[in-house]
Amino acid sequence: MTKKEIVENFLKLAASGHPHEAFRLYVGKNFKHHNIHFKGDAQTLMLAMEESARTNPNKIFKIHHIIADHDLVAVHSHLKQNSSDLGFVVVHIFKFESDKIIELWDLGQPIPGDMVNENGMF
Repeated sequence: MTKKEIVENFLKLAASGHPHEAFRLYVGKNFKHHNIHFKGDAQTLMLAMEESARTNPNKIFKIHHIIADHDLVAVHSHLKQNSSDLGFVVVHIFKFESDKIIELWDLGQPIPGDMVNENGMF
């Protein structure tokens, strides 16, 4: 399995309410993340993903681009909490050690109702 495939599977599992499985399969020891809203350990992030799935069971997650470079994989995606939500553009950056994710950065920007830029966010 390529690093891109691992990341795609990890994100799809996490977004669909299966973060425990995502972490069990794909996350390495000493994992850390950089989401400013949570402590930087795997357990805290996994529980936050689980809570998000419970709170938003109709979440829609679509990957638009995945780029891999050595031990890094970047993902440009669209996350909606439900079908009527405009959602967020999210960029995830994953760092690997062998075939396990050991570090994660995620950055999000809400999609506005009216955009000045005619090219959109995707």
